[in-house]
Amino acid sequence: MAILDNAARVEVWADLMRQLSNDGETIGVTKPELRAVINDLDAFMDAHASDINAAIPQPARGALTVQQKALILSYVVLKRYKVI
Repeated sequence: MAILDNAARVEVWADLMRQLSNDGETIGVTKPELRAVINDLDAFMDAHASDINAAIPQPARGALTVQQKALILSYVVLKRYKVI
């Protein structure tokens, strides 16, 4: 999966700010700093995508789609940090 383009990063940023606002949650960074976090995490994911993929054991690595792997990764991260 390719790195997000600027429009997609803006969409993530806006969606996240909306979610935080709806939840009444405050964070200790400015809007530009939050945008930098999104940019840097996206770049990190791009740089380490092959490592993440390699962590998935066969035969699942070959059988799952990229989207399915991303969904599983999302659930693991959210559960690990007690978001879900």
